[in-house]
Amino acid sequence: MNSTLRQQFIAFSVAAGVLRFGQFVTKAGRTTPYFFNAGLFNDGASLGRLADFYARTLLDAGLEFDMLFGPAYKGITLASATAVALANQGRNAPFAFNRKEAKDHGEGGSVVGAPLGGRVVIVDDVISAGTSVRESVEIIRAAGATPCAVLIALDRMERSGADDALSAASAVQEVSAAYDMPVIAIANLDDLLEYIGAGASPELAQYRDAVAAYRRRYGVGEAA
Repeated sequence: MNSTLRQQFIAFSVAAGVLRFGQFVTKAGRTTPYFFNAGLFNDGASLGRLADFYARTLLDAGLEFDMLFGPAYKGITLASATAVALANQGRNAPFAFNRKEAKDHGEGGSVVGAPLGGRVVIVDDVISAGTSVRESVEIIRAAGATPCAVLIALDRMERSGADDALSAASAVQEVSAAYDMPVIAIANLDDLLEYIGAGASPELAQYRDAVAAYRRRYGVGEAA
């Protein structure tokens, strides 16, 4: 993968205030020294640039695909914006997304957009429990299409579970193994560590030891 692109994405996320450092508590109750919230890419300029990173990462992966799918809710914006960015780069791909509740009037159904078909890339922000991926896979397969990859912004490379019973694999690795398809991330935790390592501003460098310690405690190897 393009290491320059990865570093540019981390820098962009920090500048946008989407990637922050300090002390945060995750849904699992862990205290983490960094926090990534893709919902803060919330204006036209930042969303457009984010979508460009998604599109370039997908194209660089050399994956054969026919369309994009965005799981509700964050994935809706991400998939549609990525489709625009792909078109700007010469790859016009259809996209679709799901509703949380099926519509019983008008066109009806739970899927909006292009008909699901062929090889489908699921576009989301991160993978935590893998719930949205599982639901997306079921929707795509039910339509007779094939889920072929998941495209996310940041791979936390983190094992789940209690401290004394950590999972052997990360959520990303578990999803990849369960559905026999790659999970493609714009950047991962190792890229973040590289960014705040040698040459980083003192403001960022002060967090490197804490992030590295968190990586040693909860981290896994490179995602499949």
